[in-house]
Amino acid sequence: MRFFVFILAVAFAFSSCTFLSNTGNSIAFWNHKRNASFAKIMKSKDNEYKLRMAEKYFVKKDYNHAEQLYEELFPIFKASAQFEDLYYKFAFCSFYLKDYTNAENLFKGFVEVFPNSQKAEEMEYMRAFCFFKQSPKAELDQTNTTKTIGFMQAFINTHPGSPRIKDATDIIDKCRVKLELKDFESAQLYYDMSLFKAASITFTTLLNSYPDSQKGDIYKLYVIRADYQFAALSIEERKEDRFQQVITDCNDFMDRFPDSKLSKEVQNYLTSSQNNIKNLKNEPVKKTS
Repeated sequence: MRFFVFILAVAFAFSSCTFLSNTGNSIAFWNHKRNASFAKIMKSKDNEYKLRMAEKYFVKKDYNHAEQLYEELFPIFKASAQFEDLYYKFAFCSFYLKDYTNAENLFKGFVEVFPNSQKAEEMEYMRAFCFFKQSPKAELDQTNTTKTIGFMQAFINTHPGSPRIKDATDIIDKCRVKLELKDFESAQLYYDMSLFKAASITFTTLLNSYPDSQKGDIYKLYVIRADYQFAALSIEERKEDRFQQVITDCNDFMDRFPDSKLSKEVQNYLTSSQNNIKNLKNEPVKKTS
């Protein structure tokens, strides 16, 4: 019985290898045939034929071959009636191939060449969208994120009735969330490094920059924490004023976020700061020589 199972396993393994080998050979054969066919198209002197083939590649989503043909035909059809459609599809080839830098330039160029085209609105949106596609993780440089917001807002202002307004607004919101996260991480880094004064200033700026943020109470709590630590580490002569600043922060928190779940911790900082000031006032004045 074991011998029989062994024979079956060997036969199955052999047939699998044969199938994979045949499949690989078939794929290689068809790739070679396709590349040979494309090379023949590229060598053709018939530009109308090349354009038709570019269209076929584009429809089949073979954007790599379509882009190569469009790029060669671009200067040839520049003054023709087909140029607008060629330009449009050429730009989208770069986009679908994830060459967003080139796509952005092509979308921009299309609008400049065809400002009155029915496709101009879409191309303006796609240009802004290219910056969004290049927006990196929050911890990296956010130049493209900022550009996305600017271009999407310009699109909204220019095309107030566009069906793409909702998408543009959603993208702006996503970009702002990313910028907010980056600013938060920068502020928290100051706090983690015990640079409490810098942390307090940065979290205050963060709170003012994003007044509608759902994390506003968290940012304000960080301000209180930072100011409290800064006061506690200060020289005796400066402690009272700095603990008073914490009290001001706490009162401001209670006014702005009366229903926050963080109120208990804020109350603890308030009470502790008040007690510190009382203790400082009860200490005898140190005589200086």
